[in-house]
Amino acid sequence: MQRPYTIALVGNPNSGKSSLFNVLTGLNQKVGNFPGVTVDKKTGVSRISDILSANVIDLPGTYSLYPKSEDERVTYEVLLNQENALRPDLIVVIADAANLKRNLLFCSQIIDLKIPVVMALTMMDIARQKGITIDTTGLERAMGVPIVPINPRRSKGIAQLKKAIADIQQTRPQPQPDFIDIPTLAGPWLQDVKELCNLESNYAALHVACNYTGLRHINAARRIQIAAVLGEAGFHKARMQAEEIMQRYKKIDGVMQQCVVVDSPMKKMVVSERIDKILLHPVWGNMVLLFVLFLLFQGIFWLARYPMDWTQQGFAWLGNSLANILPPGLVTDLLVNGLLAGISGIAVFVPQIMILFGLITILEDSGYMARISFLTDRIMRSAGLNGRSVMPLISGMACAVPAIMAARTIQSKKERLITIMVTPLMSCSARLPVYTILIALVIPDKLFLGLFNLQGLVLMGLYLLGFFMALLVAKVMNYIVKAKERTFFLMELPVYRAPRWKNVGITMLQKGRIFIVDVGKVIIVLSLILWGLATFGPPSKMRAVEQQYATLLKAHPEQKAEIEHQHAGAKLEHSFAGIMGHAIEPVIRPLGYDWKIGIALITSFAAREVFVGTMATLYSVGDASASKQTLQDKMRDAKREDGTPVYTLAAGLSLLIFYVFAMQCMSTLAIVRRETNSWKYPLIQFAYMSGIAYLSALFVYHVFK
Repeated sequence: MQRPYTIALVGNPNSGKSSLFNVLTGLNQKVGNFPGVTVDKKTGVSRISDILSANVIDLPGTYSLYPKSEDERVTYEVLLNQENALRPDLIVVIADAANLKRNLLFCSQIIDLKIPVVMALTMMDIARQKGITIDTTGLERAMGVPIVPINPRRSKGIAQLKKAIADIQQTRPQPQPDFIDIPTLAGPWLQDVKELCNLESNYAALHVACNYTGLRHINAARRIQIAAVLGEAGFHKARMQAEEIMQRYKKIDGVMQQCVVVDSPMKKMVVSERIDKILLHPVWGNMVLLFVLFLLFQGIFWLARYPMDWTQQGFAWLGNSLANILPPGLVTDLLVNGLLAGISGIAVFVPQIMILFGLITILEDSGYMARISFLTDRIMRSAGLNGRSVMPLISGMACAVPAIMAARTIQSKKERLITIMVTPLMSCSARLPVYTILIALVIPDKLFLGLFNLQGLVLMGLYLLGFFMALLVAKVMNYIVKAKERTFFLMELPVYRAPRWKNVGITMLQKGRIFIVDVGKVIIVLSLILWGLATFGPPSKMRAVEQQYATLLKAHPEQKAEIEHQHAGAKLEHSFAGIMGHAIEPVIRPLGYDWKIGIALITSFAAREVFVGTMATLYSVGDASASKQTLQDKMRDAKREDGTPVYTLAAGLSLLIFYVFAMQCMSTLAIVRRETNSWKYPLIQFAYMSGIAYLSALFVYHVFK
């Protein structure tokens, strides 16, 4: 079987690489892992011409071919290993025209690997705003590769790029000469390394000499041979790398003089730079950041209120209708109070999940998310981290699993480990359904200072509480975890752009679908299991309950409705679920929780949002009138044995604080195990988060009791 034509997309971070990948592949994408590592691999299929379809690989962004993080090392391995199944037939180098000199360094390194190259110039509009004019024809001659200006956000230049790719695939041009004289730079030993590893290019041999101990495809025997050759030649890695970069920049300076014209010696200040004078200011920038976060959480409550109300009312109406139409019995109870109650616990929070991801996508697409990293670098450093840790922490607001995986870009092992250990303290979207229903129960829906929604302020406070606890724990771990390495946070700020509303809409729909399909399956299965546990119990106890209430009903027929309601509660309490809840009640009673909340704490370890589905099932099972009320109404009406409400302000706040800090997610523990390659760290994480959650909830309950 013929190997499919493979194209790799490479480039600096924020150069437009991911946008080009999305344009080329559309919906024909999939995400997996590169072989042998846990770094994400984005691949897709693109129709290049009438006769050519190609596999497109979006390689992790990197500034040069000398890797510093695990993500960059993956790009390095794919491009240098000639036996790698993923090694591309052609490389598209995406270069930022507004920062051309730095991008040409990386491009020249790629060209010297002797793999066919097409250079795609992005950000041409920003370059024009800065007064930069690029002679693309002259630049093409100087670099020796086809150069195509593109704007992937507007799908401009894509047809020309595909034509350039198709032409190279058909003509198979001869490799260009080395961009710099590598054999003279290195010396006679270069040919020995090239022959030992059977390499096609001088530059690949130079990189093997510099990094042979870290390259996975170089076996032990060959490493010994390479070490002997380099030892005899007196090879010095740092000196060689420095000399190479200096020679490349010397030649690139000549290319820039010939092909690039700048209107004035001083770059024009583009709109983004003017905006950054305010948004990156130490005082005003942080005030704007707090205001943006405030709008984010206010928007979640304000925008989602109406679709959530409609969804709740719709499911209450549907449950009531089915209960009236279907004959009484076990099947009807399973359908209405098991399956339908579980589905309603998922569907009602879909609007909030979609709105949260939509607003986060707007922040990312506009370029403001990168500014958040820059602004928070100082506070990160006070906790022993740096600005690179901000992106995983912010991503943790969506889901801790990809957020922990995003920590791979952090170069320092110590900072990466600490980031992984504290990221689950950030309130993820799975906590949002729990926060929403509890805030609605115990926090009045009114305006604070006549302007701010009080429930939205409490929600923002919970997210900030998780963030500051993450910083506090990171500070403690910084003293415990010992490492001598010191890192610096350098990042390129993308220009501000209007959000791509189509991209925002697609993201919202995708995240809503993922929540319904992936999380929904877990919630529905657990809801059905819970229905069984809450409906059935030890036969002797259940018979005793039936006899007791049958006698009571015969003695007081005029109190039928009240007795049937008490009967349903007694059956639930003596069911298998009730027995489980009562077993852990002594542990959770000091926090203000009853046995039903105890069951929800157990089941929500599968996923935090299962709490809502669990409560929906427990407050519905066996109660014929339950389908007429929303879950919020049922929980508000819940009473203890002494007649006091279950969800008081103290109990509600205690439960909110518990879910802010508790490690209630099996998937997160699993990904921490995979990323750290040890069970020690997930167990430590589970222990410290559970301890903080319990003690904090205990404190809050007794303060507000």
